[in-house]
Amino acid sequence: MSDAPEWTIGRLLQWTADYFQKQGIDSPRLDAEVLLAKARGCERIDLYTAFHEPAGAPLREAFRDLVRRRVSGTPVAYLVGHREFYSMSFAVSPTVLIPRPETESLVVAALDRAKTIRAGSCEPHPLEIADVGTGSGAIAIALARHAQPCRVTAIDICPAALQVARNNAERLGVTEWTEWVESDLFSSVPGGRRYHLIVSNPPYVTEAEFETLPKDIRDHEPKMALVSGPRGTEVIERLVATSTDWIRPGGWLLCEIGPAIATAARECFQSVPGWEFVASHRDLAGHERVIEARRIDAEGD
Repeated sequence: MSDAPEWTIGRLLQWTADYFQKQGIDSPRLDAEVLLAKARGCERIDLYTAFHEPAGAPLREAFRDLVRRRVSGTPVAYLVGHREFYSMSFAVSPTVLIPRPETESLVVAALDRAKTIRAGSCEPHPLEIADVGTGSGAIAIALARHAQPCRVTAIDICPAALQVARNNAERLGVTEWTEWVESDLFSSVPGGRRYHLIVSNPPYVTEAEFETLPKDIRDHEPKMALVSGPRGTEVIERLVATSTDWIRPGGWLLCEIGPAIATAARECFQSVPGWEFVASHRDLAGHERVIEARRIDAEGD
């Protein structure tokens, strides 16, 4: 008869957190809890009332598979199929970037700007917003929900990403205010559109910087959504240049950036006539994260 202690939920969590820490995983306890909740089919908070419950063999087997894949480098969000962003749960797959807390800075800045646009306009119509490079749809859906009345055009070059975004919009109840366009920037967007507000989280990682990113990002997240080119500003340069034909005079472009390219990104706006650099915004870690610029007409508006 074995004297080994019984595997309980609490013991399983502690063992896995210790194991993840030895493997160099950044958030060992959190990852263990999220994966065990997935294997158990419950919310993470439910684990706290189940510490002393037995962890049966089927649960341990399902959990073991998730642990093995996490240690091999698969991000937790892909293992569980979702990620929280702006207090909403978004389905994710390896066809889209995992939404990150830093990008919430872009949503906050865009919502603030939407308020000022609406306050300064006599037009009763909804705000027209474009989200360029929508990925999972996190930014577009957050704006569609919180910037009402508005219509959001979500654009992405990848059809698989757009399908993920559409599914998220349907599940989160914003299909009435969103449309989805497969396009490289604005190249395939129907003509005649003019937006009050354009937002984008474009690729802005340099090729050299990509090689220094954590292995789980390099090996599992879509490289084309991360890497812009040797300088890191190639896509931003194209976005700034092409947006001039798609934004209303006095309209706004808000773009997420990486701290390493902040100066170069500001120079992109200064090099294209008609843009007035207004501000940059920092994320909660204090890094320069969002550039905000205003479109002016030939007379300087």
